[in-house]
Amino acid sequence: MQTSRGTAGFLRLLVPRQAWHGCLKRGAQTQAPRLTKALKKKQTFGEGGYILLVVPLATFCLGTWQVKRRWWKLDLIQALEEKTQSAPIPLPQNLEEMAELEYRPVTFKGEFDHSREMVIGPRSNALKEGGGLVSAGNQTGVNVVAPMKLSDRDETILVNMGWVPSAKMDPSTRREGQVKGEVEVSGIVRLQEQRPPFMPKGDAKSQGYWLYRDVETMAKQAGTAPVFVDLDQKSSVPGGPLGGQTRVTLRNEHMSYIITWYSLSLITFAMWFRRYRRPPTPESAIMYIKKQQKT
Repeated sequence: MQTSRGTAGFLRLLVPRQAWHGCLKRGAQTQAPRLTKALKKKQTFGEGGYILLVVPLATFCLGTWQVKRRWWKLDLIQALEEKTQSAPIPLPQNLEEMAELEYRPVTFKGEFDHSREMVIGPRSNALKEGGGLVSAGNQTGVNVVAPMKLSDRDETILVNMGWVPSAKMDPSTRREGQVKGEVEVSGIVRLQEQRPPFMPKGDAKSQGYWLYRDVETMAKQAGTAPVFVDLDQKSSVPGGPLGGQTRVTLRNEHMSYIITWYSLSLITFAMWFRRYRRPPTPESAIMYIKKQQKT
């Protein structure tokens, strides 16, 4: 080390300063094309880089697609909510037409059979007000379903009379709310509810209540047509179940998908950029040149 320093000092004495800097400048100019060529070669990512770039681009496209799907789902939910507020129509004579009328308000006359009541639960009250029954608050309860014999035909359907707290699940605790004789009511048509994931199969015979709106099985057990109607709040009876429990529920998990796909796109692009397009530091460039010289 001391010898090299001494040599450099001796050269500075022999060679004028201008000539010394000229040598350094010419050396830098000689190395510059070589360094530039090496850096360009290092920044070329080839077919492998193009293939890996597909991952962030594909996940970005999937995230954008989920954004469009979310707006479509929100518009559909709004349309269904508006449908529940439309003017009610008479219950169709052909009950098979009910399959095309979900969330459509209907009116009909009939007589309830409270001796065959069923309950679906646990459920929370869909309305903030307690109505004529009790102050519901945040209590957990059930929806009471009773068969109803239609007045204008020899057919019976299932009617969700509404929500009651768990303390009122027994029919004997709300006899004043059990309507006798023929009544005219209105409500919202509902179809078969898909069994939620991880929910066990079964019926009221095993646990005493239904876990979800299994219209087909409930109708077979009660001996009715597979038709289900949620009574509206106007059809509620003081002291009885609170109607108006229809919820417009559609699976809408698009926001979580949006976050997932865009996050993957950002992360994978950052990894790709760091691997293929990040400008090298002087130290890494020198190491790369030395590596190329050895090979």
